[in-house]
Amino acid sequence: MEALYTPFRYDYVGSFLRPAKLKQARLDQAAGKISRNDLTLIENECITDLVGKIKKIGYHVITDGEFRRSAWHLDFMWAFNGVGHSPTKTGLPFHDEAAMIDDTYLTGKVSLTGRHPFVEHFKFVKQFEDANTVAKQTIPAPAQFLEQMIMPFAIDNTRRYYSDTDDLVQDLVDGYHQVICDLYEAGCRNIQFDDCSWGMLLDPHAGLYFGTDQAGLKRIQEQFLAINNAAIEGKPADLKINTHVCRGNFHSTYANTGAYDAVAKVLFARENVNAYYLEYDDARSGGFQPLSQVSGDKKVVLGLVTTKRAALENKENLVKRIRQAADYLPLDRLSISPQCGFASCEIGNKLTEEEQWNKLKLVKEAAQEVWGPDC
Repeated sequence: MEALYTPFRYDYVGSFLRPAKLKQARLDQAAGKISRNDLTLIENECITDLVGKIKKIGYHVITDGEFRRSAWHLDFMWAFNGVGHSPTKTGLPFHDEAAMIDDTYLTGKVSLTGRHPFVEHFKFVKQFEDANTVAKQTIPAPAQFLEQMIMPFAIDNTRRYYSDTDDLVQDLVDGYHQVICDLYEAGCRNIQFDDCSWGMLLDPHAGLYFGTDQAGLKRIQEQFLAINNAAIEGKPADLKINTHVCRGNFHSTYANTGAYDAVAKVLFARENVNAYYLEYDDARSGGFQPLSQVSGDKKVVLGLVTTKRAALENKENLVKRIRQAADYLPLDRLSISPQCGFASCEIGNKLTEEEQWNKLKLVKEAAQEVWGPDC
């Protein structure tokens, strides 16, 4: 089991549609109808069922589907000292719809007391590992955490606690080192940094989002690279840290558009991850040419199958696109997956659970077409 590392030839990002039973339980717990312990038991039941389904269709990696979270990134941040949140009034401006997730902001210096709750979340999933299956833990990238606190709408509040952003960076890095160490001690050998910060930087409106010019955007790229690499620095040799680069995913909507060209020379050439899970499901993602910037022996997982629409892609087209990507990165360093999670937030994307599983079956079939039945 411990020799199994992500990414696999057919893989996925991490989140799954929440079953109706789980959604109702979370509503009941919020309304005081059931206890926190009652909710945990229902979460455990639903996660156990999810893992069984993942194994049944032959995947080699398991997660908890992010069933214990309200959002893919914010619950992680809320477990740190110095981070507060409240219901949003306006939501984040996604394409066609506002993403109604909690406003999250600093209330003091950032630190971590004891083990992060995600360590226990991982340990529950780890019990289901076997000779053919390994668990991975998804967490927001350090750059994502930093971005949350230095965007124009947040920076004035952040300055109340950090006059120097470098001090915030150091506190975040210290917290991530603790989380990574605790996950490793719990038996985790596969961690995934989920990261929308690069998706914002490659958008044509990035300067407006960050309130700066092109030179300022270059400095932010370097800042995000530095914090991610600092968090990775010193990791054990047998721990894989990969990253998923996302352009936003809420209720089948997206936040950003743009090809990877604008960030490739920094992100692909210099970020010290083992692999990149990349969105390539539609024209918003641009072409495969930036993959030529992926340095060393790092791998790339092509997110060719969308999680935002129910319609199934054509398998022959998926195979063709994988081979096109191989013009820029060797085929033995490529894999395939859906472009993002199926439910980055509790609301989930606009497809059914059956359609979700059909997507994953298609990913596997396309991989076997390219790399063989035993891939």
